[in-house]
Amino acid sequence: MTRGKRAAGEKVLYWVGSCKQDLMRFPEAVQDRLGAALSVAQFGGKHPHAKPWKGEGAGVLEIVAEYRTDAFRAIYTVQFRSTVYAVHVFQKKSPHGAKTPLSDVRLVRERLKLARAHYEEHKKTIGSDRT
Repeated sequence: MTRGKRAAGEKVLYWVGSCKQDLMRFPEAVQDRLGAALSVAQFGGKHPHAKPWKGEGAGVLEIVAEYRTDAFRAIYTVQFRSTVYAVHVFQKKSPHGAKTPLSDVRLVRERLKLARAHYEEHKKTIGSDRT
């Protein structure tokens, strides 16, 4: 769920569910844009293209990467000390214009619950482990 060694001041990044595998299936340019936004979050910043994800409160953000005629999104949370959780990465394919499909909204909610549970279970060691 995490990658190897972190730099000084870098928050650990956890990938919830299939997020990382989903990201790796996207075009390289999309991987770069979404990965850069997550890296900025890991160092306590906010990528210029990041915006709040509606409905889940403060600290849940969305980054959109346009590629050709497609839109790709990464939803992540910075609600927890020393951690960033990538909760959903997907290609937006809404049949209703700009609206995010309900299935994706539900998945974000479920994965946020998983992130909260993981954090609560491991908060004493998160940030102190350097693996």
